[in-house]
Amino acid sequence: DYYGKELQKTEDLKTNACITSARPLSKAVRDALERIHEEVVARYYGCGLVIPECLSSCRILDLGCGSGRDCYLLSQLVGEQGHITGIDMTEDQVWHSSGAPPHPPSSPPTSFPSSCQVEVAKKHVAYHMDKFGYRKPNVEFFHGYMEKLGDAGLADESYDIVISNCVINLAPDKRAVLREAFRVLKPGGEMYFSDVYTSQRLSETIRKHRVLWGECLAGALYWRDLYSIAEEVGFSPPCLVTASPITIGNKELEGIIGDCRFVSATFRLFKVLGGSWARPGQAIYNGGIVGHERELVFDANFTFKEGEVVDVDAEMAAILQSSRFADEFLIRAGEANAAALQGCC
Repeated sequence: DYYGKELQKTEDLKTNACITSARPLSKAVRDALERIHEEVVARYYGCGLVIPECLSSCRILDLGCGSGRDCYLLSQLVGEQGHITGIDMTEDQVWHSSGAPPHPPSSPPTSFPSSCQVEVAKKHVAYHMDKFGYRKPNVEFFHGYMEKLGDAGLADESYDIVISNCVINLAPDKRAVLREAFRVLKPGGEMYFSDVYTSQRLSETIRKHRVLWGECLAGALYWRDLYSIAEEVGFSPPCLVTASPITIGNKELEGIIGDCRFVSATFRLFKVLGGSWARPGQAIYNGGIVGHERELVFDANFTFKEGEVVDVDAEMAAILQSSRFADEFLIRAGEANAAALQGCC
C-alpha cells in the first residue's frame, strides 16, 4: 500500500534510505541504462545498482524486480545466451503524473496508466529485445513472493546468481528469503545484494512503525544477524562489498529511531560446496573479465590486479575455486597467515 499508493514520485520519500547510491557507473552501464524504456525507469527505489562481475551467459534471478529496470540492464550484460528472471509481489505500485495534461503522441509521456509493476515489466519485453537486437527474449517476469519461489515454479539449482536491491528488509521472514535463494542457486552460485542494516536490534515501536517500514528502515536486519542467518542457511560468510551511512533527514522520524544507526550495504554470499579448497592460498587474476581487465575489486578486503599474486584466506580461495570466477584465477597453495587475512565488517 505504501509503495503502491502513498508514494507517487521519488520526492515523496520521507528519508534518504531508498536513494542511497553505490559505486560510480561505468560508461557501459550508463549506455545500457539509456536503452531502457522510460516507463520502466520512471520510478526507482534502491541502494544503487546491483551489478556483479563476470556475467556473460549467466542465469540471474532478481528478487523484488519492480518494473524491471535492473532486469533489463542485466539482460544486456549477460547477452542473448544468458537469462534474467524477475519476481515481485507488489500488486499496484504505479507511476502517476502531477496531473498535467498528456503530451501529444510526438512527445514522450510524463505519466503512465496504473498497473501491477510486473505487468509494466512484461509489456516492454518486445520493445527491449528489439532495442538490444535479440532474436528471442532472455527475460521473464513473475508475480510472487521471494519467500516462496517454488510457488512461481523456480526449480532447485537453476540460477548462477541471485540479486536483490533493497527489498529483503521488506520481507518479515529473512531466513525464508535466504533459504529460497540458496535453494535455487547452482553449486558455486552467488547471492549479490544491497540492503539496509542496523547498528542494533530494533525496538517493537520502530518495527511496527508504518512509514519506517515503507522507508526500508523498520524491517532492516541487525548486521550481525545477517552473518548468523547466512551460516544457518548454508552460505559462505558474507563478503562486504560497499557500505554507506544512511541519513534520515526527518526530525520526527529521527526522534523515533533514537540512537540506532542505519547503513546501506552490498554483500555477496556464495554457495560453496563442501570439500572445496580448505586452506589459505594465493590467487592470480588473469584479467579476463570484461570491464575489469586490469583490476577486479572483489569486495572491501580483496582487490585483484592482473597477474599479481594475492594471498587469500581459505574462504576466499574456496569461493574463487568453486564459483563462476574459477576460470579467471589461478589458485595455488601459499604460506598466507589466515588470521592476518580475515577481514571485518
